[in-house]
Amino acid sequence: MKSVNTIVIFLITFGYEVIYNDAPVLWQTGFQDPATPVMEGIINLHHDFIFFFILIFVFVLWILLRAIYFFNSRVNKVAINYSHGTLIELIWTIIPIMILMTIAVPSFALLYSIDEIINPAVTVKAVGHQWYWSYEYSDYIGENGEIINFDSYIIPEEDLEIGQFRLLEVDNRIIVPVNTHVRVIVTSADVIHSWAVPSLGVKCDGIPGRLNQISLFIKREGVYYGQCSELCGVNHGFIPIVVEAVPLDNYIDWIQKKLYA
Repeated sequence: MKSVNTIVIFLITFGYEVIYNDAPVLWQTGFQDPATPVMEGIINLHHDFIFFFILIFVFVLWILLRAIYFFNSRVNKVAINYSHGTLIELIWTIIPIMILMTIAVPSFALLYSIDEIINPAVTVKAVGHQWYWSYEYSDYIGENGEIINFDSYIIPEEDLEIGQFRLLEVDNRIIVPVNTHVRVIVTSADVIHSWAVPSLGVKCDGIPGRLNQISLFIKREGVYYGQCSELCGVNHGFIPIVVEAVPLDNYIDWIQKKLYA
């Protein structure tokens, strides 16, 4: 990920426009571009796992090919009986244990960082419904005691404008500030939903009668698209999530407009 960041800085320095992949694209096989430290950690951990996977795959393939070539009736006319080898059994037991331990250390570190909540400056409550999301900003109270809350519905295909994504665009986006610790409290009003945004590295189930929470620290401005990742009914594919990260000043202006509209 450091090399990717270096390339991005290089392109910006020489006047090139960097376009981030914050929504799914046709024939996509990799991750969306990360916007949070958690997602960067997930991608780095995935790449590390793939490294071990390739080593193991090549080694096992080599053993299989050697066994197929040497242990057959054409090469060895007379079968040879082998007894158990204590040394080789120790080796093929200890090496996988060491690999699992090597994988476990960064995995647990990333897992605990995902669950960590660091003094959130903004709290957003996401409530799943069949089939839309409701959001509440309870940190801010207007003159009459009301809080900011709104529903977020999918935009029908016939109402989409040029450049908008089919099945991903909503009428009311979540607005959050960049470089700010944000807490999202997720629950549901009916069945189990799941609030998931790939570029932010978050996926949290909304369970009726329970409150789950996740932490966001978005490092760059942008619009991030997600969907409900739980089979919540017949319209499960029509309950998208859109998070827009803006500078702090723009966020404050948006809050004031919502409170005094």
